[in-house]
Parts: sequence; C-alpha cells; structure tokens
Amino acid sequence: MSYETIIESKTKVVKIGPDHPFTIIGERINPTGRKRLAREMANGDFSRVERDAIKQVECGAHMLDVNAGIPLADEPQILHDTIKLVQSLVDVPLCIDSSIVRALEMGLEAYEGKALLNSVTGEEERLEVVLPLVKKFGCAVIGISNDETGISEDPDVRFDVAKKIVERAMDYGIPREDVIIDPLIMPIGAMRYAGRQAFHILRRCHEELKVNTCCGASNVSFGLPNRGPLNGNFLAMMMANGLTSAITNPIESEINQSIMVGDVMMGNDENCLKWIKKNRKPTEKGSAGGAGGGRERRRRRRG
Repeated sequence: MSYETIIESKTKVVKIGPDHPFTIIGERINPTGRKRLAREMANGDFSRVERDAIKQVECGAHMLDVNAGIPLADEPQILHDTIKLVQSLVDVPLCIDSSIVRALEMGLEAYEGKALLNSVTGEEERLEVVLPLVKKFGCAVIGISNDETGISEDPDVRFDVAKKIVERAMDYGIPREDVIIDPLIMPIGAMRYAGRQAFHILRRCHEELKVNTCCGASNVSFGLPNRGPLNGNFLAMMMANGLTSAITNPIESEINQSIMVGDVMMGNDENCLKWIKKNRKPTEKGSAGGAGGGRERRRRRRG
C-alpha cells in the first residue's frame, strides 16, 4: 500500500511512508522536562541546542523536532530563533513543535522548505486555527487523536478523532498525505493494554485512512526501569503494525538497533545492506577468513 508524506529542508527531502525506511525525528531539542536546557534557552544560551542538533543527525536522525516551550518566556520568539539556528547547523528537515499558535506561525515564517507542524488535535477550536496555518504555509501536520473529551481509553474512539482530523484537513484543501496521525501512546505501566490499543489504531490508520503515523515512543515506558529495551522493542512492534515515523532519541543504541531490525523485517532495507554495513565485523589482514590466511595455512602444511 503506497502513500507518502514529503517533508523538505532547503536542501534535503524526506519521504515518510510504508514503502520507505522508517523516519526518525530527533526529540532532544525540547526543554520540557530538561530544566537546564530550559534555563539556557530562556537566557539566550543555545550551545546545548547546537550540540544536540549536530549529535542527533550524526546518530541517524532524518528530521529534528524543535520545541521552545519554556514557562514565562517569549516562546514564539525563542522558537523562531531556534529554528533559524538549527537550520544553519544541519540540513535535515524540521518538525516545528508548540501548543501556542503564534509560536507555530513564527516558526513557519522562519523555516526554509516544507515543514512538519506539531500539532493539531481534534478540538474544534484548535482545528479552526491550526489548519488554516497548514494550508497557508503548505506544510504537513501531525494530528493527535484526542479532542474536547480528552484521551479515550477506547482505541476506536481515538481512531474516530483521527478520522475527523483527516477529513477536516481535506475540507481546508490539505491533502490526506500531509496529515500524519499520532495515536497517542499511554504508559504501559499504568494502562495494561496501551500497546494493543496503539497497534489497533495504527492498523486502522494504515488500512482505512491510508495516512502515515507518528508517535512519541518513549511515553510507553514512563515510570518503568530499564526503559531503553522497552522503547526499542515497542518501536519495532509498532512498525509491524503500520507506524512510519517516530519522535524519539536517536542517540540511544537500543532505539537505533530496533528501528534497523524493523526496516529489515518490513523489507525497507533492501538486501539488508544497511544492517550488514552496520554490523559486519571487519576482516583482519591475514585472518583465517581472508586469502592471506589460506596461503599461510598451506605454507605451514608444506613445511
């Protein structure tokens, strides 16, 4: 089933879809829960932002999420400035992340290319202000499957919200492929069947809505010990159920490895070349596996 969402920076194109390798959106440029980063950004110190941007791309991020949600700070201006800075450092496309509409607008004004906007919910008030921005700037948008009633524990209710967002976007002239649905990942430690619910919504988005999907994968392990393996294996399972992108931490080795496994098993790592390149051990000169080793053994036998 082929459909794709195209996101662009000034020089690079990322294609998100079931027939493409999984898209990693780096999560670390986000002061939420990072008090030191929040203080630094509020005070105009972006050195940590610079390091995080470069490191995430080096570790395999295809896109970067940029958030400037700092209490009592000028979030629209900080987000605008951060977008400008990050674009000057890396060439990957960006996901512009804010709950404040003016911040989203200023981020889009600063952006060069076709951005991904994070996010719109199914709330009427939010749809009426965010979707016109998406149409005006020609960007794509993440649709989060909650509305005025909150986050339902019934996955079919969450799917109905997702369907509403897609249909409302199309009413604004926004193509279906420019809406990426986030099924909302709940903590598995607090909600026993949170994983099953997410898998159910993803399959319906893939089969019925024919849209791409995204999530904040680390939410699933919130409150639990040894979170890396939980997050990584959950991502691979989500990929098998239709997930095509995630906002996650590319610096974590468990995350990267699980995504590579998922791409192999979904047939999106042709001939397993990326896996082989990453995991094949180099052959030492003169080792038993090389031609030199064979000649050495023959010389020893003749002697």
